[in-house]
This record gives sequence, structure tokens and C-alpha cells, in this order.
Amino acid sequence: MIRQVLYSLFKKPATNLYPAQKLEMPKGYRGKLVFYPEKCIGCKMCMKDCPTGAITINKIAEKKFEAVIDLGKCIYCAQCVDSCIKKALEVTKDVTLAQLDDKKLKVVFGSDSENNRTEKQAP
Repeated sequence: MIRQVLYSLFKKPATNLYPAQKLEMPKGYRGKLVFYPEKCIGCKMCMKDCPTGAITINKIAEKKFEAVIDLGKCIYCAQCVDSCIKKALEVTKDVTLAQLDDKKLKVVFGSDSENNRTEKQAP
């Protein structure tokens, strides 16, 4: 066993050095969702097609909508992205989604005058 330990000490590691080295995700990887409220027309097709009910579209003003996405429920299938006719939803290559506090898994994307794609934690 000592021989194996000594051999392993001088061998190059087989794992990635994440987070010291950022991961390069392949094309087509489905990570965290992003919502563009200026494109949303409120048809709620994304809500209807979501197999886990992880997304909710709320009307906040006339022709203005916000998306509440529960990342704890989301299975990252991108069905909501495929069903959005106005392309108001998009998947990113963001892989750093782990949270210790489950309240941080509920993300609200809404619109305000400074930045149309804002993200905040749900109350």
C-alpha cells in the first residue's frame, strides 16, 4: 500500500482544478436560464410546457412581465426556451448554481428602467 501512496503523490491529478480553472462547457450545454422581459408578451407557453412547474410569469404592468424561476425545481431541459415564440428565455453555460440556502434558488427576473435583464432573489 505504501508503494501505491508514493506512486500517487508524484502522479498528475486526473481531475479538473475547478474553481481555480474555469470549466469550458460544450456547445448545447443547458445551464441557468436568463429571461428578457422586453421580449415577453405574456403568452405563458413556457409555464405550460415546463414539466416541473419551475417557471412562473407574472404581469407587473401593461405589457411588462417578470419571470420567477425556481432553480431547485428546474431540471434544465430547456423546454421553456424551445416553446417561447418571442425568444424571451435563453439558457446559459453557467454551472455554478449550488446554494446552501434554498431561498436563493428562487430567482426573479424583472424589468426596471436601468437594466431590462435584472436578477434578484425572491423574498
